Amino acid sequence: MKRSRTAIPALDVLHTPDSPQAVVLLLHGGRADSLAPPTRLNLPGRRMNPFARALRCQLPGDVVLIARVRYRYRGWNRPAAHPVQDARRALEELTDLVPGLPVALVGHSMGGRAAMAAAGHPAVRGVVALAPWCPPGEPVAHLAGRSLVILHDERDTVTSAAQSWDLARRAATADARVGTVAMPRGGHAMLRDVRSWHRLTVDAVAAVLTGAPLVLASATPVSPHRRAPYWQDQPGMRHRPAAQEHPAAGGGFGPTIRGTDSTPPR
Repeated sequence: MKRSRTAIPALDVLHTPDSPQAVVLLLHGGRADSLAPPTRLNLPGRRMNPFARALRCQLPGDVVLIARVRYRYRGWNRPAAHPVQDARRALEELTDLVPGLPVALVGHSMGGRAAMAAAGHPAVRGVVALAPWCPPGEPVAHLAGRSLVILHDERDTVTSAAQSWDLARRAATADARVGTVAMPRGGHAMLRDVRSWHRLTVDAVAAVLTGAPLVLASATPVSPHRRAPYWQDQPGMRHRPAAQEHPAAGGGFGPTIRGTDSTPPR
């Protein structure tokens, strides 16, 4: 008997530490419309693998469980928003697997849109959106009290950085903690200056999970990537990013921060 797509687990765990204290959930890109399942090759999914490795290697302490959302379909498929349904199912599966842990969502393109839409789940501390798809009028009220970091190359020809900045402004008005990084390279696929994309994502995830100020003043690669352990004794988690501090005037996340010099999304 053929198994229904809805029965397929939405959570794919990539790394489980011995004593997880937080979770990063990855959401890859896709298409505006497609009811076909992701291909076996799944290039948008593979694009997130280096980010998963960077998060595992560069977040200190080996205390972060890293997982990804398994999509049933390649497309957003309005009005169904299938990736959002899958993200919410994955979050419920996470809650059963590791109850009570804070979650940061990291999404690229369509996955960034899905991550922001699913961020109302009580376990979610915030979202790191990479070149996200942000159509005008996307809801933002549910982001209140959560963190949102957007990285976008303004020369991206697939998704609009201007629409990302507009969503960020509206989210800030809705009482989200918001920070944006205008990446000078990478385009939509984030293939140029990949080390900076990875490093900034790691720092942004750490800020989301700890509630620390967003301090991405520089995207210059640092090797080795030194940080003090930022999970001390819960609930008082601490993090000191490697980048130089550059907080907003009122503390917390800042407005647009410049990165380093160094039709349907996919």
